[in-house]
Amino acid sequence: PDLTGYEKFGLGNVKYNISRIRVAAVEFPSASISLIPRTGIKLVIGNASLTADMNWNIRTWMFRDSGRSTVYISKVFVTAVFSTPLDNSGRTLISLTSCRTTSGDIDIKLNGKS
Repeated sequence: PDLTGYEKFGLGNVKYNISRIRVAAVEFPSASISLIPRTGIKLVIGNASLTADMNWNIRTWMFRDSGRSTVYISKVFVTAVFSTPLDNSGRTLISLTSCRTTSGDIDIKLNGKS
């Protein structure tokens, strides 16, 4: 979905719109799944990365600009634990018990008219 909003700065409001967000690449060079006895499943993803492209535009009382942007997020680490209890009929349910995510670097390239 598109992101639209405004932020207040010293000289007034900055209105922004980010649209046509497209995930161009996702890499999981290190991923593992393990069973935790009597608990469920543990998922660990290490050193993942994501590249996304999007359109952007900003507007203030003084100027406006728009263009294209590429965002590269790297050194992403995720650890998630899922519980796997059985329901009353014996079917396995899956629910997220805990999740921790960290990212190391974010590189944003803006191409605009100005």
